[in-house]
Amino acid sequence: MIRIYEFSQVDPAEIFQRETPISRVEEPVAAILADVKRRGDEAVLDYTRRFDRCDISSLAVTAEEIDEAFSQVEPEFLEVLERAAANIREFHTAQVRQSLVLTPRSGVVLGQRITPIERVGLYVPGGTAAYPSTVLMDAIPAKIAGCEKIVMATPPGADGKINPAILAAAKIAGVTDIFKMGGAQAVAALAYGTESVPKVDKIVGPGNAFVAEAKKQVFGMVAIDMIAGPSEILVLADGKSDARVVAADMLSQAEHDRNATAVLVTESMDLAKAVQAELEAQLEALPRRDIARASVDSNGMIIVAENLMQGIEIANELAPEHLELLVDDPFAYLDSIRNAGSVFLGRSCPEALGDYFAGPNHTLPTSGTARFSSPLGVDDFVKKSQFLYYTPNALNAVAEDVARFARKEGLEAHARSAVIRSGQLTVDS
Repeated sequence: MIRIYEFSQVDPAEIFQRETPISRVEEPVAAILADVKRRGDEAVLDYTRRFDRCDISSLAVTAEEIDEAFSQVEPEFLEVLERAAANIREFHTAQVRQSLVLTPRSGVVLGQRITPIERVGLYVPGGTAAYPSTVLMDAIPAKIAGCEKIVMATPPGADGKINPAILAAAKIAGVTDIFKMGGAQAVAALAYGTESVPKVDKIVGPGNAFVAEAKKQVFGMVAIDMIAGPSEILVLADGKSDARVVAADMLSQAEHDRNATAVLVTESMDLAKAVQAELEAQLEALPRRDIARASVDSNGMIIVAENLMQGIEIANELAPEHLELLVDDPFAYLDSIRNAGSVFLGRSCPEALGDYFAGPNHTLPTSGTARFSSPLGVDDFVKKSQFLYYTPNALNAVAEDVARFARKEGLEAHARSAVIRSGQLTVDS
């Protein structure tokens, strides 16, 4: 059963400490990466047979397979995918940045160019689980950013096929290349390139411990989005909140995996006890109740604060992936929230709305990293470069300042490069 704490009577460290599951996969992942780098497609196919129990001869998904997938997905769900994709496009289009040019002084031009990353890799979990929502959330911002190649990797099922909903979502989102591969071997193929898999410049998307470790190890050769931890939700609810709603929202994250965290913060002990009981009742109705039960019992908690503002401070300390504000006037509290991946405002805004349909991205910082990182967006698929232009007169006006600064750092060649153009220094001096 989930624990109830009175905040005034508990050590904050007991609440705020996150215990990340220890995963000792560094060495096997390093071996897989090296093998794929050396043997390419052959290694990826071997690992697919070994780990996915799937014997395939080619990694690439064909156009015929995509067309077949479309025919297998019920029309009603295709319509939902299209509507969700439209919402995601609308939100992320508003994120697009413009290049800038400044002329601060006569003879000086300064600027910043925004250009898309040319090739990006999307990792999408597959096999027994299918997450077409992840395809939309990862691929659409990349498409809006202008990425030339959007390469998706997802593990096949035992029959050698990709879940049809995944392929349908990929086509709707504008994915250019799809490959049947998962795990560390997929990350390796994307990072190094193989005979059939193009090398990418950045890899995004969630995965298991092997995928996360592989992303860590290839970082620097390619960029990555983040190392995603277990799912999290913090519900901040006043005493007027419906215990059934609160419990349902907490369980929406608890059912992800045993290490997920679901937290309620409220100023009402009555609500705390009601939610505690409601969780027990609703757990029994869940197909994934064993997973949700393990999450709630091990990582879940209910915190009774003195008031809602103290609840906000607790939330800021926890920096949750998802934060729900179940209060009458949620906008009154929004400016006080400093650390949260995505904030769900009001009593009619469940976290699931953000997971699938509303438009904001569902790839979010976890494990308290919302203190310093952001949701996935268009910015993750572009890069910035600067440019500078000075006329001879503009350079002459500042050359001595540049030289003095350089010499202060002991870098005479820097200094000379500034003044030699003005005739203040000859190559012999």
